[in-house]
Amino acid sequence: MHDLLKTHFGYTDFRPLQQDIINTILSHKDALVLMPTGGGKSLCYQLPAMYFSGVTLVISPLIALMKDQVDSLKANGIPAACLNSTISFQEQRDIEQAVYRGDIKILYVAPERLALPSFQDYLKSLELSFIAIDEAHCISEWGHDFRPDYRNLHLLRRQFPHVPCIALTATATERVRLDIVKQLDLDAAPQFVASFNRENLHYHVEQKNKTFERVCDLLDKHRDVPVIIYCFSRKDTEKWAANLRVEGYDALAYHAGLEADVRRQTQDKFIRDEVPIIVATIAFGMGINKPDVRLIIHTSLPKTIEGYYQETGRAGRDGLKSDCVLFYSYGDKHKQDFFINQIEDEQERVHAREKLGQIIAFCESTVCRRAYILSYFGETWGEQNCGACDTCVTPRDLFDATEITQKILSAVIRTGERYGLTYVIDVLKGSKNKTVKERGHDQLSVFGIVQDMSKQDLRNIAQQVVGKGLLEQHGKEYPTFRMTDEGRVFLIEKKTLHLSKPKSQMAVGEREEKEIDFDAALFERLRMVRKQVASDLAVPPFVIFGDKSLQEMAYYMPQDKTAFGAIFGVGAEKCDRFGAVFLDEIRQYQKETGKTGVEPLRLRSTPKELSLKRKGSTYDATKELLAQGLTFEAVAKKRGFALSTIIGHVEKLRAAGESVSLDHVAPSGERFDRVKEAFQKTGSLSLSPVKELLGDEFSYEELRVGRLFLV
Repeated sequence: MHDLLKTHFGYTDFRPLQQDIINTILSHKDALVLMPTGGGKSLCYQLPAMYFSGVTLVISPLIALMKDQVDSLKANGIPAACLNSTISFQEQRDIEQAVYRGDIKILYVAPERLALPSFQDYLKSLELSFIAIDEAHCISEWGHDFRPDYRNLHLLRRQFPHVPCIALTATATERVRLDIVKQLDLDAAPQFVASFNRENLHYHVEQKNKTFERVCDLLDKHRDVPVIIYCFSRKDTEKWAANLRVEGYDALAYHAGLEADVRRQTQDKFIRDEVPIIVATIAFGMGINKPDVRLIIHTSLPKTIEGYYQETGRAGRDGLKSDCVLFYSYGDKHKQDFFINQIEDEQERVHAREKLGQIIAFCESTVCRRAYILSYFGETWGEQNCGACDTCVTPRDLFDATEITQKILSAVIRTGERYGLTYVIDVLKGSKNKTVKERGHDQLSVFGIVQDMSKQDLRNIAQQVVGKGLLEQHGKEYPTFRMTDEGRVFLIEKKTLHLSKPKSQMAVGEREEKEIDFDAALFERLRMVRKQVASDLAVPPFVIFGDKSLQEMAYYMPQDKTAFGAIFGVGAEKCDRFGAVFLDEIRQYQKETGKTGVEPLRLRSTPKELSLKRKGSTYDATKELLAQGLTFEAVAKKRGFALSTIIGHVEKLRAAGESVSLDHVAPSGERFDRVKEAFQKTGSLSLSPVKELLGDEFSYEELRVGRLFLV
């Protein structure tokens, strides 16, 4: 199995759960797989297909994704094809005959094709070995992307009851999961639930303030990398794309209102790295298998947390660090409310409001963004601070906002509940605005009573007051604010209120230490080679090699095909087809610069990670105290850190190849034996499955310490 993994996919090791899932399929059993985007779902059905004598049928709702998958499989030396509405009748006949002859191992089809009696008869003529249903959440009306055609898949299960079936999804709550099981008769099937944690994604939420300028700032920090900007409406995508082009950014709009040819051309340009920025509605990206998107921006509130998770999940599928930034305001909520009120079915309307409330709560939350998302999907995360979201990097402090809230509410009332936030803030700040004077509002008792706060901070607090339900917005084009019943109770009963202190904008996308210290100039040259090879073959660049593969090439600088074949993502087929051109570029670069690889490439060695910052490093301080014989707990107390933080320091030091004195804190005895046994049973070093196995008797900290002595 590992030989096939390396030969066709260029990997030497499976990711968590992959091997168990594949073994289940090879045992001719059904399975339900919940695995995040970028977690390796596709491999779970692509590799077993090579073992079966017949064809593997893959159901996918997305034509673009089918094509990308087929291109990638062919590049890996695996015969695959897809049947969809974009190919000619003769091409369809040729593919069907090739499948019938056994020349195709994996066949992708859209769910609507399964409803055709002619195609049902065709399937019966094949040796059908295995069925894979991708995007399985589409079968559930409780999911965020329900597709009626998926409901017909139960017919496929009845027609081929003895053919093993695997259902896969990246986004499914417990309710959706149960619906998938019911619709596809998977009651007896084992369920493989990987962690929903996308460790390489950094989440940031900001209230809107000069949003266009902020987006430009983000784009400047993400030059020459793929970016997706999501907007609320088709009109917004056109406006944003046009404004960005005026500022010199190469951006194109994408939405359902464009001609099909324009949409396809835009999508192809993005996939082939000809255009770096796409400004789109949420329809874009559903079928995009582009692994190197480095920045996702939401310019308005997503409809649901599932949608947000899936949209941000299009970033960093190659496992490299990527940013996800969401800008929101309570005006966004008002827009969503307007459309929700148009829903005729009461149950659907209530469901939509519930989903909207959840995403607003996510934006307003002061807890770790990652922990919030994982909790939503029913996953308990053992960490207290992810170090990769705005709330963890710059925690928000609370302050007593009772007095300022009273002033805001009073200003809304005394100006007649007829104006927007900007006007109310002008009154509170004592603005010399001509309109304020003409309306006589410069004579109000609330005029100029807030002098110790900037307009932006005042707006931030006012928006939080709206979020607390004390004010509400009315009107769409020219919104005004009125006090709610809750607001009146707050004033009458003189209640207290604590809100988050306004914070400065997060520094997103600043250059961080690279995962490996590769040669950046050579990496850029290899990217150009990749782009040219991909252009010659009319395939997306990532089909040739992913960024991670190029980074290893630019680190090790392999000199022959043996060394080249040991690079991550380089299988036998790709080594033979593309090795020469990349090796030539590496040799030419070395000839010009005199540089050599950091070290000789050992077959399947792990790239040496950057050493941690030295002088004054917080990691060094922890390392030194441990060397003095202090326990983890004593170090944590002495340094004023949480125990989990100190353990994290050791994990990072070890990952960087540093030697840390730990003999004196080595666990032993029956409890450690149970921890070792639990890790062995789960078959991975992930904490969540071990915690689930051992229960509350063991803390996450104890498990993390135990893990240090297993690796």
